[in-house]
Amino acid sequence: MKVYKYVFNDTIIQDDFTVIIISGLAPVSWEEHLYIKGNYHSHIMIDYEKTLDIIFGRWKSQTLYAGVKLGVFDCVTSDPKKTSDIAKQLNLDFVLTYRLLRALGSLGFLKEGFDHKFSISKKGELLQKGHPHTLRDIILLEEGPEHYAIWKHLPAMIKNGQQNAFLREYGGKAFEYAEKNPEYAEVFSRAMTSYSAVQTTWVLDALSQYDFSKIHHLCDIGGGYGHLLSNLLLKYHHMKGSVLELKSLIKNKELLWSSKMGLDDRCMYIEGDMFREIPSVDAYIMKLILHDWNDEECIKILNNINRSCSSLDGRVFIVEHLITQPEKPHFSKLFDIHMMCWGTGRERTVEEYSSLLEKSGWKYVQTYYPQSGLIGVIEGAKASKSSH
Repeated sequence: MKVYKYVFNDTIIQDDFTVIIISGLAPVSWEEHLYIKGNYHSHIMIDYEKTLDIIFGRWKSQTLYAGVKLGVFDCVTSDPKKTSDIAKQLNLDFVLTYRLLRALGSLGFLKEGFDHKFSISKKGELLQKGHPHTLRDIILLEEGPEHYAIWKHLPAMIKNGQQNAFLREYGGKAFEYAEKNPEYAEVFSRAMTSYSAVQTTWVLDALSQYDFSKIHHLCDIGGGYGHLLSNLLLKYHHMKGSVLELKSLIKNKELLWSSKMGLDDRCMYIEGDMFREIPSVDAYIMKLILHDWNDEECIKILNNINRSCSSLDGRVFIVEHLITQPEKPHFSKLFDIHMMCWGTGRERTVEEYSSLLEKSGWKYVQTYYPQSGLIGVIEGAKASKSSH
């Protein structure tokens, strides 16, 4: 039987052979047909394996979570160590410990040698407490019991049109839950600190060519311990800075980055609530703040900033994971589903943030990106009363 090529883009599967319809009109040989058929099935298997990998993705992250929770990555070192010694040191069952270590080795976070000995890999070091770019606290948060549980409400929420997974599971919103559950609040705070290291690098990269000469006082709203602001102040010596944050977060002075970096004379921490009162300065920055809130709440925050801004040429910088074009895969599109489960917020496009700015007395200026492209920094300028 002859297998023909056509200009249409389609596939027909019939009994024991596959006809791949591709461009052109010339008939192909049986050998060519077998080659085409093999390639077709190879692509099918690649898609099949990729889909399976996604389906079983939670097995991997939960295995990592168990390793971190049990202290494996702070016990195993670069020198091979017997499973029995690891189990004894961590007070774990020997047989089940080996199976966990073996799985972690299969994922590339440990190295398994002979005689049930294990050492840590470069990837595994990222899950140690003392690593400068540790991801330990991030996995404790994202794969911990609270964030694990809320995902099961996703189908029901989408069906009902109600974005309230945390409320369904725990009877309150995430921030309310954190106030009543200090253990969760602590894990959340440490995870945000872990995120800050790489996020600060991205922001500095994105704004590397920005002219800060006209900005004299920058306020980081919801800036945590001040990692981002302190690094900006370290680079731009003429600026002063303020961090607006909840009292519960900044009460421990030992955790504040301005002190660690010798910037106490130029950086202050202000207890407050962005929904109520904002410090009066000439520029503001918010890193992964607005994505926590719905449009109405975002407009209220931006309105508060606008009213408090002391400069007629005031600026606001919004740092977020920005939704990309429809055909482009991006972390923001998955992060958006997490935000759907976690709170009232969402990830947005540049156009959507521009609309929020316009509705709250600002005008969109420009978006800046780091080389990684994982986040964007949107600049808004205070709109004149005539244009608003």
